[in-house]
Amino acid sequence: MLQSLLVRDYMTSDPLAFAPEMDALDAIHQLIRHELSGAPVIDHLGKVVGFLSEKDCMKVALNASYHRERGGRVSEFMTRTVHTLEAEATLTEAAELFLSMPYRCFPVVNESKLIGQLSRRDILKAFERLW
Repeated sequence: MLQSLLVRDYMTSDPLAFAPEMDALDAIHQLIRHELSGAPVIDHLGKVVGFLSEKDCMKVALNASYHRERGGRVSEFMTRTVHTLEAEATLTEAAELFLSMPYRCFPVVNESKLIGQLSRRDILKAFERLW
């Protein structure tokens, strides 16, 4: 059933994204405000260059605590190796990727540019609709 459904039809199509030079504390504020566990980091062309997760943000908090510094830039704390999903991938492929990795969401790309984000919850909602 999920093999006939495409990521592009269930992704969030206007995802929160950060620039590498953005202040990390401002990024944390946005994650909290949007109730997200993380967001992609994109360059000026829209290409995904990193991902800032809640876990990465904990590094910001500890760094500020230990060094009594405000934070830093997103690029200092983001994860640089990012796993993405293609918009034309099936939800079955996405679910298999979620099961094999610890991530809660994946950036969705088309021709290497960010066009959305897919979470575990998005897949579960699609599954629920099928039944």
